[in-house]
Amino acid sequence: MATLAEIAVEAGVSEATVSRVLNDKPGVSEAARQSVLVALDLLGYERPTRLRRRSSGLVGVVVPELDNPIFPAFAQVIDDALSSRRYTPVLCTQSPGGISEDEYVESLLDHGVAGIIFVSGRHADRAADHERYHALIARGLPVVFVNGHAEELDAPFLSTDEHEAMTLAVSHLAELGHTRIGLAIGPRRYVPALRKREGFVAALGRRLGQSPEEAEGWIEEALYSLEGGAAATRRLLERGATAVVCGSDPMALGAVRAVREAGREVPGDVSVVGFDDSRLTQFFDPPLTTVRQPVQVMGQAAVAALADAIEGQPTPSHEYLFRPELVVRSTTGRAPTG
Repeated sequence: MATLAEIAVEAGVSEATVSRVLNDKPGVSEAARQSVLVALDLLGYERPTRLRRRSSGLVGVVVPELDNPIFPAFAQVIDDALSSRRYTPVLCTQSPGGISEDEYVESLLDHGVAGIIFVSGRHADRAADHERYHALIARGLPVVFVNGHAEELDAPFLSTDEHEAMTLAVSHLAELGHTRIGLAIGPRRYVPALRKREGFVAALGRRLGQSPEEAEGWIEEALYSLEGGAAATRRLLERGATAVVCGSDPMALGAVRAVREAGREVPGDVSVVGFDDSRLTQFFDPPLTTVRQPVQVMGQAAVAALADAIEGQPTPSHEYLFRPELVVRSTTGRAPTG
């Protein structure tokens, strides 16, 4: 075992503090305690059994496919926040033809999870049967939902303010002189897509004086994918759009591709705005202007709400909206003249 002096030097604390930490005594700040534990790790010594972190229980984290970088981002933040509270996260990711959300939930229940966080799951699908969630809530299992409010479910919902996101995007483009602004968005059966549509129509009305009917004419539905964004953008370009707002960053990447395939330039001929601000957007060519979801804050808030519920102090069952942020990079510019 390392000497107290060795550990004290590595941790930058006194030998007395090291002794109190190793003997699990009070009177030591959390920062000093962590410094001593890290010093033990760096020196290659095993922590005493009484100092090893005990899990407060398993927590399921159910996310969609990982092709869209925003979902791994949410998963990472949530996993880190759970681990810091001594919960053991169990990540469940879905893929076409793979294990379904219901199958994952059944497995999580078999393993006795303390609660589940759902990120953009079937709860966001207005056409889906939500009885599965009612059953979980009825049995008293703490659950928290991220993005995709379902009013009939008695649980906390944490959502990005999609209306505000569209206000930010449309206002930015209008200030650049664009009047023919299109929206490439996923199917309206999904709550986030529906809300973006509503926010887009309202923003065009406020900023450009367009009627709801006129604004609806600038909306194209497609898959939430690069290919979907490209297909929707082609149709919008045929209508003369000089700017395209997209429902996700992968859709925006598809929009840029479609513009280039049409022999035009971004942003010289057509401006493109994404949604999410996943980590790779700043490395796109050109770097993508996008609306950032507050992933860090939302993920931490979801974990806090779940932990409170597990500890018997549930968060009121409301929807909590988080304000997005416009990140201006290089895919938006002045509207072309003529």
